Amino acid sequence: MVPTPAPDGRAGIDAALVERLIAAQFPEWSRLSVTPVEVDGWDNRTYRLGDDKTVRLPTAAGYVPAVAKENEWLPRLAPSLPVAVPPVLAKGEPGEGYPHPWSVRGWLPGEAAARGHIDDMRQFAVSVAEFLRALQRCDTVGGPLAGEHSWYRGASPAHYDDETRRCLAALEGRVDTARAAPVWDAALAAEWRGTPVWFHGDIAGGNLLVEGGKLTAVIDFGTSGVGDPACDLVAAWGMFDGESREAFREAVGQDDGTWARARGWALWKALLVLSESVDTDREQAATNRRVIDAVLADHDRFG
Repeated sequence: MVPTPAPDGRAGIDAALVERLIAAQFPEWSRLSVTPVEVDGWDNRTYRLGDDKTVRLPTAAGYVPAVAKENEWLPRLAPSLPVAVPPVLAKGEPGEGYPHPWSVRGWLPGEAAARGHIDDMRQFAVSVAEFLRALQRCDTVGGPLAGEHSWYRGASPAHYDDETRRCLAALEGRVDTARAAPVWDAALAAEWRGTPVWFHGDIAGGNLLVEGGKLTAVIDFGTSGVGDPACDLVAAWGMFDGESREAFREAVGQDDGTWARARGWALWKALLVLSESVDTDREQAATNRRVIDAVLADHDRFG
């Protein structure tokens, strides 16, 4: 038999590969259909397996630690959380030319949290805050401390200091860098000295599922870990505004320093994406300009 060529990043992962992996390692599921999900991520490729399962495959070696982390910790965290998280059904091994560990999860119904799918944005913001509070109460003993595996979410935003300052320089004259620089400086100055807690690391619409207008599940814990929860507050500017932002701020209950670091996390990401899209993707650029404007206004009000 001629060996299957090793997949090259995202392009080498397809339904045929998933079918071979399932047939070789989990033959009891080999008759189930394999289809791509409608909205996929970058770190992993995800396929529906039958009606009630998914297959999740890292797209590169750098994303592999997240799979092992989720496999170990999602079952431990799930009983303490108010909404569903992905149930881990099986752990796959490298094979069929695919070089990384992979996993089979239970399918969670719902739609990504876009405004058109949410009945009451204020109540939704409270639900997200309640999820974060519950996650922060989970037992951290033995949990993965923030670091490379979490892309430094949960650590100090200072890890991205050089990158942020390069973005500020590159965007001079395109955004209000005179106001943005003090926001970043304030984030670095507000050093975290709290007790480490669990954080998700990527609270965004694509990782929040809704049914009937309500939050029902949170997915993709690849950037999760134990550390500073400030990174989980970026939804305040990325998803919420007006009453919903105020409701989130009140319900999530963090101190001023944590909010200062959160503004830093939101600013870093928005500046980075804007610097890459300002001349190529008008819609994405506009979205990140709105985030930057909201962060700067928030700093003017609370900083």
